[in-house]
Amino acid sequence: MSSPISNERPQPDKVLTDIVDYVLNYEIKTDLAWKTAHYCLLDTLGCGFEALTYPACTKLLGPIVPGTTVPHGAKVPGTQFQLDPVQASFNIGAIIRWLDFNDTWLAAEWGHPSDNLGGILATTDWLSRTALANGKPPLKMKQVLEAMIKAHEIQGVLALENSFNKVGLDHVILVKVASTAVVGKLIGLSRDELINAVSLAFVDGQSLRTYRHSPNTGSRKSWAAGDATSRAVRLALMAKTGEMGYPSVLTAKTWGFYDVSFRGNEFKFQRDYGSYVMENVLFKISFPAEFHSQTAVEAAMALHGTLADLNKTVDDIKKITIRTHEAAIRIIDKKGPLNNPADRDHCIQYMIAVPLIYGRLTAADYENNIAADERIDVLRDKMICIEDKQFTLDYHAPEKRSIANALTVELNDGRILPEVVVEYPIGHKRRREAGIPLLLEKFSINLARKFPEKQQKVILDATLDYTKLVDMPVNEFVDLMVI
Repeated sequence: MSSPISNERPQPDKVLTDIVDYVLNYEIKTDLAWKTAHYCLLDTLGCGFEALTYPACTKLLGPIVPGTTVPHGAKVPGTQFQLDPVQASFNIGAIIRWLDFNDTWLAAEWGHPSDNLGGILATTDWLSRTALANGKPPLKMKQVLEAMIKAHEIQGVLALENSFNKVGLDHVILVKVASTAVVGKLIGLSRDELINAVSLAFVDGQSLRTYRHSPNTGSRKSWAAGDATSRAVRLALMAKTGEMGYPSVLTAKTWGFYDVSFRGNEFKFQRDYGSYVMENVLFKISFPAEFHSQTAVEAAMALHGTLADLNKTVDDIKKITIRTHEAAIRIIDKKGPLNNPADRDHCIQYMIAVPLIYGRLTAADYENNIAADERIDVLRDKMICIEDKQFTLDYHAPEKRSIANALTVELNDGRILPEVVVEYPIGHKRRREAGIPLLLEKFSINLARKFPEKQQKVILDATLDYTKLVDMPVNEFVDLMVI
């Protein structure tokens, strides 16, 4: 006879309490974290402004019921929408992620920590407008940056040693968990309420990676993070009402997350929560491409110039060998037809072929008119990916965290061009000094996509100065970017 299962309610799992105590109590002390968060804020919103030029993205935006407006609700930058914080979070999160151009974190799991800005900015804007309507002071942008740093840290530290993709779950689960924690603090949850909220994020249904992989790669990968951060706001608001949580959501035998979704394994941790992730986050500066291919695209750009110097074209190429790391092979090494832009921006061969042919890679290069160029698929068929074990080791090494790719081109006449190796992309911490001016230029270019010249100048004057920005009320910041 089996023994009965105890119905005694356990203490909350340590993973939950560690997250909550970090969010509630940790003081961010490093200037690097604060200043990097400032750059991250600007870059993330800039990515959203570029996305607003794509109808496939904008068709998903706005209120659930057309024409609905919410007094004192959150405004969606770059639009005229004013929505409840849950729907605003989806809108902001969707535009941020649409073009795969915002920041990246690579480890056992990967992801884009600035995806959390959807929930953070919508919540702080809504809280600020509501406070002002009630004669109270609004939140300041420093609180937005603090929430960003902490959301980055939760998502990134959980990703360091725990691969959700290997069990078939999409990395946006980490967006949901991190957003729930920081939004919960912003709306004033107590410690117990915040533990409840984070437990709800784990007990929730989680997104499968189906939409990121062949043969089903599709546009959901562009709005999945918006979905996750908006769900986080919803769960935090539910916890605010006193809705109960599930203290052993991770460890409960048979029914907990570990047994159901993580093959019985517990999470492993490389380090405590601090500000490490924001300080080391990877910016996508030059190319809107899946991050494991950023260095490959940079190498392809160099080879485009070499071919021109030799009076050669891609028609003269016989073979291209891509020496890369294991994660790139697992995620973006693709043969066969590519069915849509989401499919193409997750194919390393496509992302190398376009710059070899055109000397560029932009978001527009994933669209059907460019993909119809027959030279792209001819080149793709000439490429092979091989794993370099050292590249894989360096990818995971905490002191390096490289994302190396190397390209070797063999020509039809038998010549083999010198291999082009790029270990660290321009957005890496090791190249941060060179990258930040380009990142700010990227922000200016993206502002020009949506705003008239006079408004661009007002936004730049108000946002580029860190000391001005941190003391700005959130609602005033957002109002700068309303069309």
